[in-house]
Amino acid sequence: MIDSTIVRLTFRQLLGQKRTILMAAFALLPVLIALLVRVSADSGDDLQELTASVVLDVLVVGLLLPFTALVFGTAALGTEFEDGTAVYLLSKPIPRATVVLSKLLVAWLATVGVVLISALAAGLITIAGEPQDGIVLGFAVGVVAGSLVYCAAFIWLSIATSRALIVGLLYVFIWENVVVGLFEGVRVFSIRAYTAGIAAIFMDVPDRVFEADLAGGVAVAFAIFIIALTTWFAVRALSRWEIGEAS
Repeated sequence: MIDSTIVRLTFRQLLGQKRTILMAAFALLPVLIALLVRVSADSGDDLQELTASVVLDVLVVGLLLPFTALVFGTAALGTEFEDGTAVYLLSKPIPRATVVLSKLLVAWLATVGVVLISALAAGLITIAGEPQDGIVLGFAVGVVAGSLVYCAAFIWLSIATSRALIVGLLYVFIWENVVVGLFEGVRVFSIRAYTAGIAAIFMDVPDRVFEADLAGGVAVAFAIFIIALTTWFAVRALSRWEIGEAS
């Protein structure tokens, strides 16, 4: 179901652009803040709470992860729609599921490559000298899982609308950071909540250090559901796009 040629060309397309340099520079932000936290931290500060609830949850999961996934996810296929080269790809006898899954794999790996390194570095710097209690491990696993959910959603979005970047930004900064914070009942529709819930599975810390909005099992179930649903939507939308162009 994965086409090595599409994977290779997509990697070249994504990583050969200025966006990769921009994302790498953006990934330094949590690391720099982690260094500032360590330098300015007093002996009475709870470094576990600062690491989990501020550096990793707010900066990495709340900011770096969705923005990086949005950039790579929408560009993996959306760029080809913008410059017109998608016609050449879709004219080949390649199953649409193969196209979507190949693009998804590249976007996921690119996102993980940027965000995971930043999360590990920022987490280890902030919590250095303190018991980790699964905090860094949990967020590492959460970032890997959350990257896949975000990328699947944003790839579908790039096929469904020509304004994928704008819609994605509205989802991340309005829905996840404002609406979800005001109404607890909609947290099951937040990829950020899935990521945090998965991360919490691996932690052994009190609620004052970190408390996820969703239980681990619920977060895993919804993450799998959203990945499957948005991937199916993407395959279907890509097939319909081809039919529309042909007519």
